[in-house]
Amino acid sequence: MSSNGTDGICPIRPIIPSVKTRALALISSAVLFGMALWFGASAVAPQIAREWHLSEPQTAWLTLAVQLGFVAGTLISALLNLPDILSARHLMTACALAGAFANALLALFAHDAVTAIILRGITGICLAGVYPPGMKLIATWFREGRGVALGVLIGALTIGKASPYLIHAIGPKSWRLNVGIASLFAVISALMIAAFVREGPYALSNQPFDITQITRVFRNRGVRLANFGYFGHMWELYAMWTWAPVMIRASLAQRGEPPVLAEAASFVMIGCGAIGCVLAGIVADRAGRAIVAAAAMAISGACCFLVGFLYGGPPVLLLIVVAIWGASVVADSAQFSASVTEHGDPRYLGTALTIQTCIGFLITTFSIRLVPLLVEHITWRYAFAALGIGPLLGIMAMMRLRSVAPA
Repeated sequence: MSSNGTDGICPIRPIIPSVKTRALALISSAVLFGMALWFGASAVAPQIAREWHLSEPQTAWLTLAVQLGFVAGTLISALLNLPDILSARHLMTACALAGAFANALLALFAHDAVTAIILRGITGICLAGVYPPGMKLIATWFREGRGVALGVLIGALTIGKASPYLIHAIGPKSWRLNVGIASLFAVISALMIAAFVREGPYALSNQPFDITQITRVFRNRGVRLANFGYFGHMWELYAMWTWAPVMIRASLAQRGEPPVLAEAASFVMIGCGAIGCVLAGIVADRAGRAIVAAAAMAISGACCFLVGFLYGGPPVLLLIVVAIWGASVVADSAQFSASVTEHGDPRYLGTALTIQTCIGFLITTFSIRLVPLLVEHITWRYAFAALGIGPLLGIMAMMRLRSVAPA
């Protein structure tokens, strides 16, 4: 990437470390608050299901609708190059506000599954304009230490997604109030982005529309392998985040433990991912992204095969394993994104990152739907083992990526 002011790139002046740290803190905090929308309804799904007399498949759609909405949103965004032809911060602000509004409608007015599922789908579409542009913004601030920076961002995202479980555990008993709090968080996110977030010195000017970027992403070997690793990672991640809390509730209920313990354990499990993301970023900037991502997938894949045997067993042992699983299952996520920013065309990083997330989240809809079917036929003891296929294939892609030099 040139730094002489040509090719649409502004001259780059030295960045004061405190300014970079402030930018990272602001962008990560905004993403944390915005992503509270993701599991806002999933965390209270048992209460919604009881109140509306929903079947298990209907209840699962409260989460699946967000995934599919996100896929639709990222597909539209990638086809139109929105993160590259528009200001990333303006896109994030508008989408966070729109997502807050859709989620608030659910909290205030929804009384049936169809309405709730439609609103959850719209929320997912809006979140497609929050997460990928946030990664692009981080790339405009960091070259050195990009793995750590993206690790912090995705760690914040992880805590944001876990926050509804904590709110449900310690907050009001009304599920509508808990869902409404997630909308309030998203409004805070939009205000933070609009008032305080700016693009960094490595930002390029807005690019012209170029639909061929969709196919160019897959002709770049480094980006292609990073994407294949990400796809294996995503096969596991969201199915785990969706169904492990359900398994924890059922397991602890068998032991006579209070429901609040299950909600707190779910928050800790997902929240541990923030620690994993930051630690993986620190190590990856030194040892290499591919090897760190492969190691994280090896640990999380092992947990896929182990955790089912702890169902109904001693709660302490189960919670230790799910905490390790929660830390490792998302630890590699930032490194796939960082690899795309390093191997891809710098003019269209937003499009490349959006395509990556679009296909990855489409994959999650299949694994999310698969787990309850497996539970029905082979029980919790073996159901999560099917998720281990993703990390195994991801490790293979990461081993090949080690030989590809960044662009």
